[in-house]
Amino acid sequence: MKLSTLSISKQHFQVVFIVSLLSVIAFIGEYLLGDSFTQALVYQRELITTGEVWRLLSGHLLHTNGYHLLLNLAGLLMLWALHGRFYSIKNYIVLFLFCSIMTSIGIYVFDPTLIQYVGLSGVLHGIFVFGALMDINAKDKSGYLLFLGVWLKIAHEQYYGANVDVSNLIEANVAVNAHLWGALSGLLFSFIYLGMLRTGLIHINKP
Repeated sequence: MKLSTLSISKQHFQVVFIVSLLSVIAFIGEYLLGDSFTQALVYQRELITTGEVWRLLSGHLLHTNGYHLLLNLAGLLMLWALHGRFYSIKNYIVLFLFCSIMTSIGIYVFDPTLIQYVGLSGVLHGIFVFGALMDINAKDKSGYLLFLGVWLKIAHEQYYGANVDVSNLIEANVAVNAHLWGALSGLLFSFIYLGMLRTGLIHINKP
């Protein structure tokens, strides 16, 4: 990937900053208010079943510890640096919400043994897939490598499990199925988005 393709636009950083800020605020809330704050927002299967559907979204903003938060914030920044030129306030908000909710639904429907979940990693995989496909659409050959790489990573996790060092660092089991559902959510969103681009229903804002 050429250095010139890296995003340096403050406008494209706005929505990434908002997501990062919300995650930091949530982390501070966990620290100051303790378990009561966490339990009000965490993805919790039984409580979602009773109607607390906001947890499908809010759980992604919580983190197990500071290392977990920093890893996910670094991921947000890395993806902005790679693909921020494709972001707008509208498409990023819709992408983020879509991947968040669809990742949670995927976990809820197909992974009933996962009772609680926190973190942005599933959503990040969806954002990664979106960026890679937008690269491909823009005739950037690096998009093919990125797209193939993320699916090889997911396949490795599905077969061999999560990296033990990462699990130890974040003091929790890595929810590899969240990565799968996040990537599939990003794939579905991207197909819809690119279809709308090609039919002229939406247009890409130039940097």
